[in-house]
Amino acid sequence: MGRLFGTDGARGIANTELTCELAMNIGKAAAMVLTDETHKRPMVLIGKDTRMSSDMLESALAAGLCSVGADVCSLGVVPTPAVAYLVRLYGADAGVMISASHNPCEFNGIKIFNSQGYKLSDALEEEIENIVIDNAKPYNLKIGGDVGKVTMAPNAAQDYIDSVKKTVSENFDGLKIAIDCANGSSSVTAKKLFEDLGAQAILLAASPNGVNINANCGSTHMDHLRNFVVNNNLDIGLAFDGDADRFLAVDELGNLVDGDQLIAICAKYLKTEGKLNFDTAVVTVMSNLGFFKFCEREGIQTAKTKVGDRYVLEEMLKHRYTIGGEQSGHIIFHDYATTGDGQLTAVQLLSILKKTGKKLSELAAEMTKYPQTMINVKVSAIGKARFDDDEEIKLAIATAEKELGDDGRILVRISGTEPLIRVMVEGIDKQQIERIASEIAEVVRERLI
Repeated sequence: MGRLFGTDGARGIANTELTCELAMNIGKAAAMVLTDETHKRPMVLIGKDTRMSSDMLESALAAGLCSVGADVCSLGVVPTPAVAYLVRLYGADAGVMISASHNPCEFNGIKIFNSQGYKLSDALEEEIENIVIDNAKPYNLKIGGDVGKVTMAPNAAQDYIDSVKKTVSENFDGLKIAIDCANGSSSVTAKKLFEDLGAQAILLAASPNGVNINANCGSTHMDHLRNFVVNNNLDIGLAFDGDADRFLAVDELGNLVDGDQLIAICAKYLKTEGKLNFDTAVVTVMSNLGFFKFCEREGIQTAKTKVGDRYVLEEMLKHRYTIGGEQSGHIIFHDYATTGDGQLTAVQLLSILKKTGKKLSELAAEMTKYPQTMINVKVSAIGKARFDDDEEIKLAIATAEKELGDDGRILVRISGTEPLIRVMVEGIDKQQIERIASEIAEVVRERLI
């Protein structure tokens, strides 16, 4: 994990950790690194989510980009996957998304995509870090007519909507759905997308005011959506996060359907259609044991990566796999997209419901979820850096693993986006795994706070 960039871009509290000066310098360095071998005036797209600080950081980024001679095209408020798609459609040299995804409004982040719509490699992010932090290269500042200019892309959201609609042939007439937009980016796209496809859609948390993004809504707070689906006799609930690259669902009975279950449903359907390359799905070490049992039964191979959708995508690209993702709802359909796309995933799921004629509860029940508990322990920056070498934490984990034996597993890892150590325990006995997770979390808290 880099000094600026985590598993999903540069993140921090806007205006204190992620300052305007830092954003401007990231813009300068990114333009230099990404256009190092081009001999034309570069064009960089900027999209943003709905949080209050996004306008401020967009201005700083645009200033940095223009100062080294890059032109900027502002996409306005759009989902993160829209930036990844539009950078290719518009023939841009790079794209930047200003968002802290599922985090609270005080946070913000900067995600950078190359000209092919893929998140930057660790090596390129390190080059940017070296310029910003170590002054590895002087900023190549321009003057006069060589300074970049800023333009707007008024049709950005519609161009993205059109691209997602083209991925299915079914009409969703008869489907009654609720959509939780997390007061984020999907607020500008979801209603038109799903109603254009024929669904009867009711939008929730679709009135962003700059501070209510992800506030008791979206894919990280599902209780209201679950109750709403049941109380209104709807077929399904769709929940996105702040920048709409994540998606989780609620079945008609109000049950949560997580990313593992969604990947299982989609991978099985793709296999039956002969569209699952090498009969393989890519997931991370966080995926539930039940997912792997499901895949064994269905004749689906699994490839496992470390946490982070960038690593899932790397594995997919390396072997030309069709689908991959995370339990959190980052799901990549590489036939259609270069990054996780919540609304694209939702459209694929609704298509499966229509084609099979099954309810979501039926499809989700085919995968049995093992009890799993997660505790997020807030730690200091120094504590986070000490995690890998702490012997007492290692001993606590080893003792717990011996107790669980072959009936479960433990994963304790550093968050790539927040000042947290995540403690995950999985097994057969729910009370046992909750106790073990609490015991390990307490050791982490004592050692790293």
